[in-house]
Amino acid sequence: MGITIEKLVLRHIRMPLVHFFETSFGRTYSRDIILVEAAMDGVSGWGEVTAGENPFYNEEWTGSAWPLLIDYVAPRVLNFTFTSAEEVYGRTSHIRGHNMTRAGVECAIWDLFARLHSQPLWKEIGGGARAQIPCGVSIGIQDSVPILLDKIRVELEAGYQRIKMKIKPGWDVDVIREVRREFPSILLMADANSAYTLDDVNELRRLDEFNLMMIEQPLAHDDIIDHATLQRLLQTPICLDECIRSAHQGQQAIDMGACRIINIKLGRIGGFGEARRLHDVCARHGVPVWCGGMLESGIGRAHNIALSTLPNFTLPGDVSASRRYWKQDIIVPPVEVSATGTIAINDYDGFGYEVDHRFLDMVTVRTETLT
Repeated sequence: MGITIEKLVLRHIRMPLVHFFETSFGRTYSRDIILVEAAMDGVSGWGEVTAGENPFYNEEWTGSAWPLLIDYVAPRVLNFTFTSAEEVYGRTSHIRGHNMTRAGVECAIWDLFARLHSQPLWKEIGGGARAQIPCGVSIGIQDSVPILLDKIRVELEAGYQRIKMKIKPGWDVDVIREVRREFPSILLMADANSAYTLDDVNELRRLDEFNLMMIEQPLAHDDIIDHATLQRLLQTPICLDECIRSAHQGQQAIDMGACRIINIKLGRIGGFGEARRLHDVCARHGVPVWCGGMLESGIGRAHNIALSTLPNFTLPGDVSASRRYWKQDIIVPPVEVSATGTIAINDYDGFGYEVDHRFLDMVTVRTETLT
């Protein structure tokens, strides 16, 4: 069945975080997020642009996404008849970069297809390998080591199966040593967000003593070659994040030995279509993947849940409960994590939750309807 996109509604929302989130880029206290609603015959699919408030993770930010959606992405999809959601990626692929902006529309159309087919999004994308997905948490840089240890303890007591802690020069080896002393057997990984260079190789090699699951993106955000050099010098697996923006780049990284694990983020990759292709590349080479997060609202979080049902998502991802980030989410019910650190998959149409339109209106900064 073909569908013709009759209308796109853009919403810029602003939501304060329960607690600030700090990486090597700095601290985030609230999230400015763009939501995309794609509509046909009175049915709507929903997507989320996962770009941050500043162009620090990559070149995109909320302010850049808004005009790009209006001037470049929307004209390529409005009034176009798609026979499959797979075709959306190609309709906007001539736009260089800006994968997160393009993915907001692409994911909305995947969700729309799922609703028109009266099936859950996870089934629409070919998922369903598991009825529950394992969950981990990402903990930002804290004001002190005792505060970090307390936060880890709280998350472990909540059932989360894996702890990811952010690191940067000066907040790495000694801090991880304290974490390992307090929690010797937990699944633990470190995320550097490109904070190091090969000049730091001796410091990074010291991390081998801590039995980490992985070190995520230690070197430059756009580098694969230096990561291949570093991986040969480390026992700890490197996981690549920022520098993998396509299935082709994932194949290159694997061929070069630049990593042993890949983090798949829907926005960074450009949506479900390319995420599935990257997933398949990794599966063929025995490279496990997991789903990374970008402090999404409930809509983006629900998309991550669907993605995580694909078979090669064998490691706990950053898909956690709504309440970790928001006093109130824009979906009902909020995403909940079980006492054993899992999220159950449901069979509702589309992304599986209802949009709380009343609360959504309260946090909306601006809207634009495109026809």
